[in-house]
Amino acid sequence: MGTATWEALSGNPVSNSVFDDVHQVNHVRLGHEADLVVVAPATADLLAKAATGQAGDLLTNTLLMARGPVLFAPAMHTEMWQHAATRANVETLRGRGAAVLEPATGRLTGADSGPGRLPEPQVIFDAAMALVQGQTDFQLPLAGRTVTISAGGTREPLDPVRFLGNRSSGKQGVALAVAARNAGATVRLLAAHMEVPPPAGVEVVTVETALQLREAALAAAADSDVVIMSAAVADFRPAVVSDTKIKKRDDSADPVITLVRNPDILHELVEVRNAAGDEARQRLIVGFAAETGDSHGDVLAYAEAKLQRKGCDLLVVNHVGSDKVFGQDTNSVVILARSGSEPQEASGTKAEVSEAIINRIGFELNSVSPRA
Repeated sequence: MGTATWEALSGNPVSNSVFDDVHQVNHVRLGHEADLVVVAPATADLLAKAATGQAGDLLTNTLLMARGPVLFAPAMHTEMWQHAATRANVETLRGRGAAVLEPATGRLTGADSGPGRLPEPQVIFDAAMALVQGQTDFQLPLAGRTVTISAGGTREPLDPVRFLGNRSSGKQGVALAVAARNAGATVRLLAAHMEVPPPAGVEVVTVETALQLREAALAAAADSDVVIMSAAVADFRPAVVSDTKIKKRDDSADPVITLVRNPDILHELVEVRNAAGDEARQRLIVGFAAETGDSHGDVLAYAEAKLQRKGCDLLVVNHVGSDKVFGQDTNSVVILARSGSEPQEASGTKAEVSEAIINRIGFELNSVSPRA
């Protein structure tokens, strides 16, 4: 693609040489005026030049003159990305404060595949937004707050091959992490099995089982202002996990699997907070309820009872079924508050729903624990 194409697509002038518009001193001006510099793709050669402070062209001059954050989106063959020289250059750049994304994994130019693909545009965009908003996060509803979010579905092993799981894709939890990050929060994502990658700009703690999630959630809650338990957690786990694959028996007898209850993580988080004293009570705990409803009551009736039973501050309720919520890109929820305020409805894409949830959380948190 040439200069004319970029100018037509962007609606902006394009410079590609130190000697373009010399009277405007572009090799200085561009870096000084930029709120953010994004280098995509960032090749191994470019990373090396940036790490060693070279200034042989307009881009490297701009990088040296940049006053705002700099984001690199690497793209190269796997061996080049993993080479010790490239790894050292990446660490050098990160040590100076630049953001260097991890490349995506997949098919490269040729028959080979592996880490080295350019990150997806949405990943680059999310990282760019996080960097820009980091410069002005004092204006955002969750600025200075730490938010822990669980996402995805837990898996309880039966044997080395099989597990008990659920349909959760992790999309809603990831969307919540993006919304919280964009609202100025420091975000910690407790990631169970997810069908989508975690977003840039958040800390990720990987878990598999409910017991692992419980341990991670209790540890993270200690320094969190908000804990959002949006993961789909297994209510039960096998009492015994076989060390070898469970095989069909010659006598055709059906296997018997005994299940035991998993801990109620949400309720335990509330109990730990309430036992810690007044200061800890300012922490906001948010639960999720996936309800189907039946002849004994509607979805909201179940959810209201769950809210009181769990003791959390907010409960986000979605009506689930074979064709609803799980794996979809849209959602419809009702936000219930233990304070007794009117239920709030939110629907749309999971990103839009997440923004509504995070805005409500910001309002509730700043009511009970105003920022200094």
